Amino acid sequence: MKNLTRSHRLLICAAVAALLYLPALGRPALWEPDEGRYAEVAREMVLSGDYVTPRNDWVRYFEKPPMVYWATAAAIRLFGRIEFAVRIQAAAASVGEVAVTAALGEAMFGPAAGILAALVLALSPLCFGFARFATPDPALAFCLTAALAAFYRAACEPALGTGTGRRWMLLAAAMLALGTLTKGPVALVLGGGVALAWMLAGGRLRDARKLPWLSCAVVYLAITLPWFVLVAWRNPGFLQFFLIHEHLQRYLENTEHGWGPWFFIPVVAAGIWPWLFFIPAGLAQLRRGASDSQSMQRRSALRFLLLWFGVIFVFFSIPRSKLGEYILPGIPPLAIIAANGILRLSEVPIDRKRRQLLWFLILNAAVAAAIVSAAFVATRRGLDPALVTDAIVVALALMAGAAAAYAIARSGRGLFATVLPIALGVIVAMAAAIKAREDAARAFSYRTLARTISPLTARGCVLASYRHYIQALPFYTGAREKPVAYRGELAPFGTSPDAADSFISTDAQLIKLWASNTCVVMVANRRDLPRLEQMLAPFPSILGCEGKKVALSNRGALRPTQLPPNCRVETATSVTSPALQNGAWFKSEASINFITQWGGTAGGWRQ
Repeated sequence: MKNLTRSHRLLICAAVAALLYLPALGRPALWEPDEGRYAEVAREMVLSGDYVTPRNDWVRYFEKPPMVYWATAAAIRLFGRIEFAVRIQAAAASVGEVAVTAALGEAMFGPAAGILAALVLALSPLCFGFARFATPDPALAFCLTAALAAFYRAACEPALGTGTGRRWMLLAAAMLALGTLTKGPVALVLGGGVALAWMLAGGRLRDARKLPWLSCAVVYLAITLPWFVLVAWRNPGFLQFFLIHEHLQRYLENTEHGWGPWFFIPVVAAGIWPWLFFIPAGLAQLRRGASDSQSMQRRSALRFLLLWFGVIFVFFSIPRSKLGEYILPGIPPLAIIAANGILRLSEVPIDRKRRQLLWFLILNAAVAAAIVSAAFVATRRGLDPALVTDAIVVALALMAGAAAAYAIARSGRGLFATVLPIALGVIVAMAAAIKAREDAARAFSYRTLARTISPLTARGCVLASYRHYIQALPFYTGAREKPVAYRGELAPFGTSPDAADSFISTDAQLIKLWASNTCVVMVANRRDLPRLEQMLAPFPSILGCEGKKVALSNRGALRPTQLPPNCRVETATSVTSPALQNGAWFKSEASINFITQWGGTAGGWRQ
């Protein structure tokens, strides 16, 4: 690697990340609700040609700025209406984040640290998982990482406001602007907070006067202002809703996905394992040394990394509403520190190296035991047995990698030979995690159900959903979904005249529509079937089932032999309340509730 140029090293890091993130990216179905939401908003942009006002189920929708919608819409136009197109933006952003982390690690501590930092980040479970999941968080993480890396490079220049320093600052401003268009002002708050805290901690606050504030403001506003002006002009009330309701009030008052201030401690620990083990050694490595300029520069870089992680950690720990993916922008500094801890293995005496990797093996054994134990507990709560097998593979892969690293350390081989089996073990574990996601898709996605009802919606049947809204159904079916007696997150703009066709406001309106000559296909939770069978005439016919949802029609049902296996116990003449006592139904509900309560919030899996 030393004979390669810096550009070649970064290209290799990006290529390795792409090889990890892109294979089978489009195979799993879209998970509810996040992936379905971002997919559908982008699809409607493509259909309408309106790239200013986001719409969800053709209702104006302003929870997020448009950058991820634009990227997804471009991918849909290029690749078609497929899952790969929906997720490619997250994968591409994650690849970019790995490359930027490699560049920053190299600028701080040399080429080896940069390469190892890229490896650690690319193979961190949290980053790996969300690189294959369609949310805006990987894009925000990339923009923030690039902005902070550019700021650090500017701060290392003799002159902040001129020459190379000025160009790095303008790049930082541009990346913060793209972050703002990705997830709102939080990008500017976090980026500015980290930069200010570092300058204050290092006694460099006077240098703030040298920053090219005016030029940076011009770049930032030139990128962000056009969309905000256009969308506010076309949609009165947008600024109040977006800035006050969606950001200030949501940060201070929202209790959805409520967790205590400790929440991100286990998320970070699990999200960066097994590399977390090397962070203490990395801290020790970077803090040591004399008072020469090189040691002082190393400690200043460490201070920057710690404040980077600390500001993001504290900021997202304050509100009660938390999701695991929020901490993604704080993982790159930990990856750089862990990389230095790994490098330290090549400097310590062989006996000490063996003891360290023995402890690494013991801790991985404990983690493996915890994973397997949690899997068996989950099975008792109704989880799919296939997920238990996946969890066992993850545990065994981590154990095997740690055991091989310890064995190689005992033989006295070099650093590369020691790290390689750990990386391979994590890769196998991540492959098992990909399979686990596909196995869990039955509880969190409805692609099969959508394919069942698509022929009817294509012929003009009305698509309704009873007291809920399945985000991905319009994406898969191409039809407008009409929630019955429900508005949910569409409520803030759901009362506008242009949104009227997206809702069936009351049960009475549903009863009237159901009894008319109009063909209706309705998706409902299985627990609502007793109410619906008593309320609707003609008697609802089952078209298919998936997870806890069932598709009903006011026309003839499929023959029993055509139904999916999990629906064959309920035919058009046997959907009665006693049928709900079928054990499989309760098992499905239990598994979904268990994952949602204990695993979903940390991984963004919400229903």
